[in-house]
Amino acid sequence: MTTWTSNELTKIGRAEELQIASTRPDGTLRPYVTVWTVQAGDDLYVRSAYGSTNPWFVRAQASGTGRIRAGGLERDVTFAEVGATVQAAIDAAYHAKYDRYGPQIVGSVVGPRAHPVTIRLLPR
Repeated sequence: MTTWTSNELTKIGRAEELQIASTRPDGTLRPYVTVWTVQAGDDLYVRSAYGSTNPWFVRAQASGTGRIRAGGLERDVTFAEVGATVQAAIDAAYHAKYDRYGPQIVGSVVGPRAHPVTIRLLPR
């Protein structure tokens, strides 16, 4: 399995936003959508702020692959499920990075309702 380099983790993890596009069945990319991203440990994560029916999230889950752009980098990725044991660390990372936007906005990507809509980004 491919892992993130320390440079990639730093640049993408510090980026304010990430652009994410899932792969269509014919191999082309769907249009990019801008989301927040966090680093927890040696991994990068994104969450759907509007739940499991958000179109970008549905497409990402269905395709399993895509491409991201953030921090001046662009990389093909696999979208992976996230276990329960890391969810608290992901919540803490979202709070640390984005709390300045206020509890209503950050509240859409933290806590038990956000845990099922978390995607781990794995480099390909």
